[in-house]
Amino acid sequence: MAISKEKKRELVADYTDKLARSEAVIFTDHSGLSVKEQQKLRRQLWESQSGFQVVKNTLLRRALQDAEISVPEETLVGPTALGYCFGDVTTVVKVLSDFAKETEFLTFKGGLLGARFIGAEEVEALAKLPSRDVLLALVVRGIQSPISGLVNVLAGPLRGLVNVLQARSDQLGSTASQQS
Repeated sequence: MAISKEKKRELVADYTDKLARSEAVIFTDHSGLSVKEQQKLRRQLWESQSGFQVVKNTLLRRALQDAEISVPEETLVGPTALGYCFGDVTTVVKVLSDFAKETEFLTFKGGLLGARFIGAEEVEALAKLPSRDVLLALVVRGIQSPISGLVNVLAGPLRGLVNVLQARSDQLGSTASQQS
């Protein structure tokens, strides 16, 4: 069934808009996935504030040209679906990677981080990174550790002085009770 020129313009505009709004876009080959499996994947990605869309390669080429983004030509060969990352990139890539392992039909063709193309191997590497929240926690821990060490070092002499004064007070208290 042929698509009208107006519908093609709408699709190109939709692709261009999603490319512009996405932190990253993951190119996948979805051949072999049933409609039910695609719906399941869409639901999982929707929970991560992202999306999954089967695209027409010729229209996607136009959208990429409009967005002034270049990708290797072999990326747009065969069935193509895009995983859009509107939030945390690693979470979305992990969902796609886990789904690919589960179904054995979804394969990575590459991706876009901003306007930079990354290969399928780099997409797999992204899937192995910890989530944004974990990375932030590691940064906070890295910053907090030296600060708490500094506080302990600075408090050490004060603790020592307090201990000496307490010992002297106890000593004076015990000699005063012996004299009475």
